[in-house]
Amino acid sequence: MPQVFEFKLPDLGEGLTEAEIVRWLVEVGDVVAVDQPVVEVETAKAMVDIPCPYAGVVTARFGEEGTELPVGAPLITVAVGAPASGDETEGSGNVLVGYGTSEAPARRRRVRPTASATPAGQLSGVAANGAAAREGTPTAERAPAPGVARPVGTAAGHGAVGGPAGPGHGRDMTPADEEPRSEGPVPVISPLVRRLAREHGLDLRELHGSGPDGLILRADVEYALRAASAQERVAKAPAVTPAPAPPAHAKAAPEGIRTPLKGIRGAVADKLSRSRREIPDATCWVDADATELMRARTAMNAAGGPKISLLALLARICTAALARFPELNSTVDMEAREVVQLDQVHLGFAAQTERGLVVPVVRDAHARDAESLTVEFARLTEAARTGTLRPAELTGGTFTLNNYGVFGVDGSTPIINHPEAAMLGVGRIIPKPWVHEGELAVRQVVELSLTFDHRVCDGGTAGGFLRYVADCVEQPAVLLRTL
Repeated sequence: MPQVFEFKLPDLGEGLTEAEIVRWLVEVGDVVAVDQPVVEVETAKAMVDIPCPYAGVVTARFGEEGTELPVGAPLITVAVGAPASGDETEGSGNVLVGYGTSEAPARRRRVRPTASATPAGQLSGVAANGAAAREGTPTAERAPAPGVARPVGTAAGHGAVGGPAGPGHGRDMTPADEEPRSEGPVPVISPLVRRLAREHGLDLRELHGSGPDGLILRADVEYALRAASAQERVAKAPAVTPAPAPPAHAKAAPEGIRTPLKGIRGAVADKLSRSRREIPDATCWVDADATELMRARTAMNAAGGPKISLLALLARICTAALARFPELNSTVDMEAREVVQLDQVHLGFAAQTERGLVVPVVRDAHARDAESLTVEFARLTEAARTGTLRPAELTGGTFTLNNYGVFGVDGSTPIINHPEAAMLGVGRIIPKPWVHEGELAVRQVVELSLTFDHRVCDGGTAGGFLRYVADCVEQPAVLLRTL
């Protein structure tokens, strides 16, 4: 006899509590293999394909595309052939890269045999029924969407899910048609559902669940509670009176295009708002002659080997400056009222994508040379553009490098990427009049800015950091002292 396993939205890590369904990759009735991606979701960090830890036939999907689901909510149910021994099934260990699944619970609910139950070992029949359901053929195995269960005595289109189509199928049911359960186990596996019903005095035996084989879901309990509450309000409601006309001075809601603040845009909005609330930031800036840095890069790339990017050279300068001024590689713990100076430099860099601004993180940037930094910047930038960055690649930064010169602007006062303590901004590098060796000349000039958390250091430290960065830009040989 096949077993039906419920696969829930896994914990995606890094404090993420919900995800939006972007695209379903399977249909009800499809046969799936272990670790086959079944749904594409968007979190506040990135787009993620979620693989299923079970092999079998998809019997139900929960949530339409565009729906936000909390971690732990059901995604799909899968009918799996009976295991070789016992009732135990192991998880695949590979729900998400970097976030493995644990073993499945020791015991699983088995599908109770009914008039339309699939015979043991006949998974092909379940697949056929699922395919028939997609073609419009009525089958008893097809699970309805969550929330369609009705408490006994209310209108419903059918009886318990998974039961045969009886005489009352397809019409309004009455208490005479459908009897409440009086004995036997209640089909509930979630302790949260039991607690919710218990807290509101709801008898689960009087519900028929919308899950596989009549499993009572949280949505079923909430529906029953709403129905009861609505009936109570109707009974207590006074006679209906016409609503008063709105005041003449009342204004309608402003018209225009409304964009929900969710997903990446919502996460960015929350983080920037928090940064502005909590961090007393200040900014200092300086112009620097980048002519020699540009010449040094040209000479490096002409010598053969992999090309070195300008961003990698600026990152190398950043890590050298942080070694001299480690106060800026810190975070503030306000609960302990301590400044925590960090040992490793995990360098974030701002990347603009079609889905919004993201900040990928180069791990252990202080231990990388210019060639390694170039390769990692290229890899993370491509992943950001395609939406395949993992949550771990978008968190844990200790300092951010922001090259807004790519937008054709000279300067900016950026908002610090909370909970970091500083951000170095780099404007466009353009020819400008400059006094060089006592003579007026046209040089490649760049504006550098440093926005810093004034709690971790004073202006002297921030100014010393920025001046060292400018010196390395103007005279790359200065950097050789720290290599």
